[in-house]
Amino acid sequence: MTVKDIKKPKAASRLKSKVVVKEENGSKLRIRVRAYESKILDASVKQIMDTALRYDAEFYGPIPLPTEIKKYTVNRSAFIFKNAREQFEMRVHKRLIDIVNPNAKVIEALTNMSLPSGVNIDVKMI
Repeated sequence: MTVKDIKKPKAASRLKSKVVVKEENGSKLRIRVRAYESKILDASVKQIMDTALRYDAEFYGPIPLPTEIKKYTVNRSAFIFKNAREQFEMRVHKRLIDIVNPNAKVIEALTNMSLPSGVNIDVKMI
């Protein structure tokens, strides 16, 4: 028996346990929240988390996703000062929340929730 033979069964047993954990989780509700202002976004995420806590739902997050930055360059003048330019940017802040094994009350409460304007929500069942 070599050292390599001893290590293989341990790795295989760890992989089996991970597969079992994934099967136990079942369904998951994935909520992606997007907004231009981070303060409004954080307030909305807190409201979603409070709603999930009120109905004793298990959730992960909020996980901050990378901020999407769009930059635009515009000429200030079309004729004499053609080289003078202005730059503008739009930042889209994103957060991710996973709710594990949501029941009907949680889903109903999330659909009836009113959030501020400028906040975009994408809900997927995984």
